[in-house]
Amino acid sequence: MTLIKSISGIRGTIGGKPGDALTPIDTVKFAAAFGTWVKSRKGKRIVIGRDARISGEMVSSLVSSTLQGLGLDVIDLGLSTTPTVEIAVPLEKAGGGIILTASHNPSQWNALKLLNNKGEFISAADGAEILKLAQDENFDFATVEKLGRYKKNHHYIKKHIELIKNHMLVDVKAIKKAKFHVVVDAVNSSGGICVPELLEELGVKKIKKMYCEPTGRFPHNPEPLPENIKEICKVVRNARLPDGQGKYDLGIIVDPDVDRLALVMEDGRPFGEEYTLVAVADYVLRNLPAGKAGKGNTVSNLSSTRALRDITEKARGKYTAAAVGEVNVVNTMKETKAVIGGEGNGGVIFPDLHYGRDALMGIALFLTHLAKLKMKASELRKLYPAYFISKNKIELTPQIDVNKVLESVKTKYRHEKINTADGVKIDFEKKREWVHLRKSNTEPIIRIYAESQSAAKAAELAKQIIKDIQEIIKS
Repeated sequence: MTLIKSISGIRGTIGGKPGDALTPIDTVKFAAAFGTWVKSRKGKRIVIGRDARISGEMVSSLVSSTLQGLGLDVIDLGLSTTPTVEIAVPLEKAGGGIILTASHNPSQWNALKLLNNKGEFISAADGAEILKLAQDENFDFATVEKLGRYKKNHHYIKKHIELIKNHMLVDVKAIKKAKFHVVVDAVNSSGGICVPELLEELGVKKIKKMYCEPTGRFPHNPEPLPENIKEICKVVRNARLPDGQGKYDLGIIVDPDVDRLALVMEDGRPFGEEYTLVAVADYVLRNLPAGKAGKGNTVSNLSSTRALRDITEKARGKYTAAAVGEVNVVNTMKETKAVIGGEGNGGVIFPDLHYGRDALMGIALFLTHLAKLKMKASELRKLYPAYFISKNKIELTPQIDVNKVLESVKTKYRHEKINTADGVKIDFEKKREWVHLRKSNTEPIIRIYAESQSAAKAAELAKQIIKDIQEIIKS
């Protein structure tokens, strides 16, 4: 059993002993700590929402009752998405928000992801304060006369979609005219509700649903990586007609809480989750009105493809790399007045709507881009620099000294360009490739991302670094 406490929230497997997993006791304690923090900032209500995983309803009940016990009003969006909750928090003038989702983790996991009153992920300092409150159990529950109220609101997905439809960069007429045929894989979570509804509102002609029943029983690993989306790739590929024209124009995959977006081209090949942000950024950079503050500036994290930097510089903008984590990307976007940003895992942040990864907004902007250019997805992909990322990980044990590992790697490659803002990133500029090592904030692993100009070279680079790490661990 696993329980991970971090500045971004608490995440763990369901069942087991308190302190070792996400048990009801741990859930209540952490919800109480967050509620206490919100109250200390004069907040009076909290918005909650959940994905469709099996434990979601139970965890939601525990959280809402705990918050009411503190005297806070609860607005429960029910089955929802992370970006929808982010939008709802400021609209409801709430003191914060909680999204009950373990994102891409398997179904036995759940988590409490925490938002401030702006609907943005809490800062490191705020997270540390909440962790201290939980550790000290420094809570003061309300008397019976001052218990908080509970209200359901199931209208925010519709409101979220309306905000997307009405944005000036989303061209519903162009999408409708393109007569797109689309396949959707929503891994039996909340995306099964909102993605088809969004596509219908955008005028997509045909929608084939795969795993769109929100049962919480994920049919495959829910992280939208190429190795996990083979089934939808096969569906798109096998639907091709004898004349070579694809029956489907696009495959769309979202993770359980709908903040990450992956795409499949009309020939059944993955567009590449790294290139979701690249394509959307390309569209925004081409079409944002002149005179917009920060026009041309973009941000992604250190583990994202350099293709975003290439297209940004081509558009005469400024690209900035941030530490991994949505809160770090958002902070850097604000500092640089970036008009588009996100993470290479399929996370698109479009601040004109809100500062948070939003697969629904990503879908609308991508479809508009495709419709306006009158291209196939595979033709669009060829417009962008060709880089390949190899994503690997090493499981951590208590015996592994992560700091020693990172410092040793840094020393070995000290003659290369080194960035230590988040783990260790080594840029091999002459070869136009890089490798990034960092300890995960959500899982007991070291992530190893390597990028080069071919899949073979990226895999070779990752293999070399993994070998280096294994030798360091043994020493």
